[in-house]
Amino acid sequence: MDRSAVILVGGLSGFMDEDQAVLELNGKPLFEHVVDAIRALVDDLVLVVKSQPQADACAEFFGPDVKFAVSSEEEGQLVDALEGFKVAKEKYCLLLSQEFALVSPTVVDLFFELSHGKTAVVPRWPNQQIEPLQAVYNVKTALEAGNMAIEEGSFDVESLIEHLGGVRYISTLAIEEFDPELKTFFKVNTPVDLKMAEAMAKPRRTKASRKR
Repeated sequence: MDRSAVILVGGLSGFMDEDQAVLELNGKPLFEHVVDAIRALVDDLVLVVKSQPQADACAEFFGPDVKFAVSSEEEGQLVDALEGFKVAKEKYCLLLSQEFALVSPTVVDLFFELSHGKTAVVPRWPNQQIEPLQAVYNVKTALEAGNMAIEEGSFDVESLIEHLGGVRYISTLAIEEFDPELKTFFKVNTPVDLKMAEAMAKPRRTKASRKR
């Protein structure tokens, strides 16, 4: 495989006055859910955090195969993403925010399969809204495009994509074939989101199991 993954862990969540890195879903930190979901799909895994103490806290959950990048800048997620890309060692890299705690391994694998020969594979909703924080990028071209965007004063990941040619957009309608409820795009940002994610993460009972 020639696959890396960069997970943006972030800093303070704000809505619970907790460090978002250790906010738990069903007894596990959000970032651990993400790592567990994609670990078998990549050769190289990087967590982007906001401080060395946060890196040390996250490292307690993993072995030496998980690397860390510290991005203390506050300009935006694009800077965080570029710090992760600098550490990533493979040609193609999944960029993912830890708020996507229900990320689908099947969907991620699909993105990687579609990425060869492209600068990026980016999910797109029917209303044309995109999901740049659950997408696969060619690391070299992403670094170049991201630095161009920053030079122009743009600090969001969408601005990186605007500087890329050869992007493959994949409709969420097509992704529904692999993830019918599109749980992979559910974001945990509020206490209500957390409760909903807890319910969504539970295995659905089949008719056969309900009869027992």
